[in-house]
Amino acid sequence: MIESTVRFDLERERRIGLPEAVFCAGKPMSVLVELFTRFCSPDAPAILFTRLAPEVFAALSPEVAAVYDYDPLSRTAWNKKREPRASGVCALVSAGNADASVLHEAARTLEYLGYQTRLFEDCGVAGLWRIEANIAAINACDVVILAAGLDAALASVVGGLTAKPLFAVPTSVGYGVAEHGRTALSSMLASCAPGIGVLNIDNGYGAACAAARVLRLLEGR
Repeated sequence: MIESTVRFDLERERRIGLPEAVFCAGKPMSVLVELFTRFCSPDAPAILFTRLAPEVFAALSPEVAAVYDYDPLSRTAWNKKREPRASGVCALVSAGNADASVLHEAARTLEYLGYQTRLFEDCGVAGLWRIEANIAAINACDVVILAAGLDAALASVVGGLTAKPLFAVPTSVGYGVAEHGRTALSSMLASCAPGIGVLNIDNGYGAACAAARVLRLLEGR
């Protein structure tokens, strides 16, 4: 039965402070339908679905889909958000609008977890005035997530302008030698700005979870 193939880690939040989410890409439609239906009831716990393609969400029955808040840009959905946190603001910075899906995946994950976010989009280093105009507001936040493709030079620039914890996400944006994000990943890993945490290619969800770990510690203080 489908039910037996879906085994949630219900103790994850107790262990690490972060609940399990559902990664939708690659899962059979029958499994996704079962999961979306399972979390439809008013007394169901809050749940986040990531990498949920628009055509998959559109294939759900209207009754089930109506329960969920779905965002096609970030490809995320939830039945309800978790309780708002008392404090903690994350700045989310992108090099270009082509990085929007990754940046918004991170933003939506943090929103689901109850944290406040501030978005600073299209701040690429080809026009340095863009990051210069926003750096003070970025530094007013508690933690920073940055998404960039191509040469990902923005990670080094921001890494040299903020003392806040910085999590950089290479995106699969760019021509030819950008190699679907591998060049951006190498650039971020080789950054001359010390102390930057680098996530996997396009992993906005992972960056949000890393930021949430920091914000949870700050809240505890």
